[in-house]
Amino acid sequence: MIVQLKDVTLVRDGKHILKNVNWQIEKGEHWVLFGLNGSGKTAILNLLNAYLFPTTGSIHVLGMEFGKTYLGEKLRRKIGFVSSSLQEKFYPGDHAFEVVLSGAFASIGLYETPTDEMRKKAIRLLEELGCMEYANQNYETLSQGEKQRVLIARALMADPELLILDEPSNGLDFIAREKLLESIEIIGKNIKAPTIIYVTHHVEEILPLFNKTMLLKEGQVFAAGATDEILTEEQLSEYFGLPVHVRWQNGRPSLSKLQLQK
Repeated sequence: MIVQLKDVTLVRDGKHILKNVNWQIEKGEHWVLFGLNGSGKTAILNLLNAYLFPTTGSIHVLGMEFGKTYLGEKLRRKIGFVSSSLQEKFYPGDHAFEVVLSGAFASIGLYETPTDEMRKKAIRLLEELGCMEYANQNYETLSQGEKQRVLIARALMADPELLILDEPSNGLDFIAREKLLESIEIIGKNIKAPTIIYVTHHVEEILPLFNKTMLLKEGQVFAAGATDEILTEEQLSEYFGLPVHVRWQNGRPSLSKLQLQK
């Protein structure tokens, strides 16, 4: 079991952020966490990383039970977490290669001397993710898509058991988005790949790799299960509250509003 949320409720300032959330992720599964703005996606990510604790309910992540196991850094070292907010935390002048190497120490900035083994691993990850051509460039000068690929390489340095990608395509143009998704697909197909949770509010970003999807709405699980059973016109029309057409091509869905005849 990678993740188990059982009857999880989160209350903040008297307001229900999450309500009776049940979610189970098995080893070998790759999940999409889909939700519109304000649906509670960020709250769930903060719970999984032990930045927040549930008001009621139980949580197990990577064999650790919240409330009964020391968590904090012990848990977070097993989780690779990539979000656009992380981009702003690195120092001006850090090279992309240094940013990747810092992942081996779970630090912002490189303060310890990496081993030759670490350097070789960082180079391999940069090559696999198509980042070698700008490995020696300042991280702050890279494009949004290049930064995201570097952050994914950084997250993989510690061999995480769980990789969480929080809206990684935000702000990317079509070409940059597709390059990033190609990189994610390569990672997911690796026999030693960590379990991946891909967080998004764009249906068209959902790769065939993600065999499971959870729809989150207003802090509650709207539906969860096999992706092709969740992303149906009937289900999504109910979810969005308007009729939509779902088109599948090369194993990926896209949405359009269904025009009703008058």
